[in-house]
Amino acid sequence: MAKAKVPKRPTRDEFVLEEIGNQLSEAYQEKSVILLSVWGREEPVQGHISKMDSRTGKVHVETAEGTDKVPFMDIMSVNYPRY
Repeated sequence: MAKAKVPKRPTRDEFVLEEIGNQLSEAYQEKSVILLSVWGREEPVQGHISKMDSRTGKVHVETAEGTDKVPFMDIMSVNYPRY
């Protein structure tokens, strides 16, 4: 029985990961509203960061629906919404 192929998360080099980390830290400190593109999700996550948990590797984003815990390694890009 063949196992279903699940697309793998794209690999990113350390410079891209560091840049994403820097953008998240800045948004957290400034309490900015951000728009995260997350691997495996159709819709981006929009809100502000309430916590960055280094133990679990998740970024807690306060959205209109509540808290969304996004794994750091699944974040593909960080943007700021245009109103």
